[in-house]
Amino acid sequence: MSETPARRRASMSDQALIEGTGADWKTWLAILDERDAASLDHAAIAHLLVKEFGVDGWWAQSITVGFEQERGLREPGQRADGTFSANASKTVPVAIGTAFEWVADPDRQREWLGALELSQRSASPPKSVRFDASDGTRVLVNLSDKGGGKTAVQVEIPGLASAEEGATAKSAWRERLTRLAEALAR
Repeated sequence: MSETPARRRASMSDQALIEGTGADWKTWLAILDERDAASLDHAAIAHLLVKEFGVDGWWAQSITVGFEQERGLREPGQRADGTFSANASKTVPVAIGTAFEWVADPDRQREWLGALELSQRSASPPKSVRFDASDGTRVLVNLSDKGGGKTAVQVEIPGLASAEEGATAKSAWRERLTRLAEALAR
């Protein structure tokens, strides 16, 4: 599924790309087409950008994903391995330590997760925690101190089979994070 340049550029403007790499989307797409990059895998395209053009690794990844989407090699939200991920985030009105407790503690999870149950795989308090979920997904949670007694809670659900599964997971996690914020505001 090919994405239109206008839609792709909504995620990264030509101006940002020029400032970061010295060239716009049209130029990078033409360069990669000249080198038959559509026949390469993701890593090889990014490597080409780094080695031949001196593009920083982060920018090389961004250009590679944009190229793959533009040429119909990857759908928006799709990873190089063909899976999809969903992301949701919410800033909550408590310090990072408190937010971590509410995310990691099974008793507190019941107040905002609904029927979903999480089994903790690993944690790096108070910044991250990883779970296996009762719906068969993995859940990665990162927390960032925003100052002023606020914390950004960012959730990623990797390894989904389709964009539709990603949209469903994103919607469900937005609702869960809204319930978390409401519980923490009481």
